[in-house]
Amino acid sequence: MTFTIDTDNNIAAHAGQPASAENLQSFDSYQELAKLAAEWPGTRLVETWNSFAGAAPFNDLRSVKKFTNRKVAIERIWAAVQRLSASDAPPACDVARTAKTTKKAPAKLPQRACVRNTTNESRGNKKTDVVALMKRPRGATLAEIMKLTGWQKHTVRGFVSLLQSKGGEKIESLRNAVGQRTYRIAK
Repeated sequence: MTFTIDTDNNIAAHAGQPASAENLQSFDSYQELAKLAAEWPGTRLVETWNSFAGAAPFNDLRSVKKFTNRKVAIERIWAAVQRLSASDAPPACDVARTAKTTKKAPAKLPQRACVRNTTNESRGNKKTDVVALMKRPRGATLAEIMKLTGWQKHTVRGFVSLLQSKGGEKIESLRNAVGQRTYRIAK
């Protein structure tokens, strides 16, 4: 099995030598890949790895920002290349398109976006909702604000503090007979 890599870091598997080797570097062993990669900058190793990460047969691979060293990078790329076969290999243009569209690959952003998109509530932002609760004559309890926003206690207290110091609101903080904290915006 021979593998080729082009200038856009697209790796393809071939049963034999490819017909046209224009702008392609070929390798068929770990040693040849290491020899090719010795000339590459570290950013190319990262880009090559990230072109695999998340692509069709490599859904279990994660993008990286850097490798600890060149040897680790080459070993990981070689292990991924071994999973390619001439029949399974995705076309080179598909790999490049995937790599370029997922330039920023932080795992947390898609998860946060999913959480926001799955909520069935259609309302404004949380700040206006909390302020509206606190403007009621009896104010809003800490528990009510937590239930409305999904925030933890320390987040609510921090929000109230910022609302008073930077938002210019006069906030009254009271404890009722049961011991619940109530926040109210003074008129």
